[in-house]
Amino acid sequence: MVLIKNANIHTMAKENYENGMILIKDGKIKDIGINIDIPENVEVIDMKGKFIMPGMIDAHCHLGMWEDGMGFEGADGNEIVDPVTPELRAIDAINPMDICFKDALEGGVTTVATGPGSANVIGGQFAVIKTCGDRIDDMILDECVAMKCAFGENPKRCYNALKKSPSTRMATAAILRENLIKAQKYVKKQEKANNKEDKAPEFDMKMEALSKVIRKEIPLKAHAHRADDILTALRIAKEFDVDITLDHCTEGHLIGDYLKEGYQKGIIVGPSLSNRSKIELKNLTFETPGILKNKGIKVAIMTDHPVIPLQYLPVCAAIASREGLDEKEALKAITINPAEILGIDDKVGSLEKGKDADIVAFTGHPFDLRSKVDMVIVNGKIVKK
Repeated sequence: MVLIKNANIHTMAKENYENGMILIKDGKIKDIGINIDIPENVEVIDMKGKFIMPGMIDAHCHLGMWEDGMGFEGADGNEIVDPVTPELRAIDAINPMDICFKDALEGGVTTVATGPGSANVIGGQFAVIKTCGDRIDDMILDECVAMKCAFGENPKRCYNALKKSPSTRMATAAILRENLIKAQKYVKKQEKANNKEDKAPEFDMKMEALSKVIRKEIPLKAHAHRADDILTALRIAKEFDVDITLDHCTEGHLIGDYLKEGYQKGIIVGPSLSNRSKIELKNLTFETPGILKNKGIKVAIMTDHPVIPLQYLPVCAAIASREGLDEKEALKAITINPAEILGIDDKVGSLEKGKDADIVAFTGHPFDLRSKVDMVIVNGKIVKK
């Protein structure tokens, strides 16, 4: 067992603790508070003067899918031969040996949602993993947390270059609708067969994957920057009665009232620490998270790594705080909010009894650029000090 003491603990839950304690046992938080029962033979770590918070979470990146310092050999995020590839799984492409895992971990980012890029209308399955480990099988929190889909410029650009559909926003929406309809019919046939193999539909790997969306086992994870693309994503989700998260949401601040009316699960904003590299980013601003939060919408902040290196996640939150997002909410936007949006808040995102002992100690406030990560604990083990 390990005891952290004299810590300035920011739990991201109901209560924070000055000069608090955290007791860790078997990779979990056994107890937390001011005066807790301390067992014998416990390893004690004095964190006096340190800012303690949960391990940070990036709800949308491509860690391990585009390896650092490589070209084609390390690019495994987009299968640009078919606009519909729901059967692809991120866990089969992630390389934990990519040096960016070390960068993320040393920066205090302990959990990420990573997966396919946005070339295809339906790109494949995102996974949630810890950033610590050598074998992906040991790092998985959820091997299929969401189904990536994409709107706007990226599918248009990629498939127009191949002289095939989609080359318009109309075609992107139509292709997504067509495959959701196919998946609905596939699920109905399966239900009608009632586990009788001779009556079941012929196995279809694409439809098997999309069935999880139709059954609301996982949401669509929608790449959408422009306001009209965001609203198209919501329109289709409503039409098929499926869950959806809005990722990027660059122009979300322009349609906040509509998002408040039609979307309550939360929005994943970013990458904001980048240039306006394409037309649909013309209204890019760090004000977006604060504006959406003020509308009553749950917001998470993401890096879209490698667009922004993962270790700069707290920098993105700090700038969002400077531009109008409340400081406490900015901390939540990189901890408990992404955990709740991804559906992993029973394990990570806050420092509470029973949750994974994923803990980061900063030398000062994480939004102070002079602060350094002093220690990182993942699953109860010290991985950086």
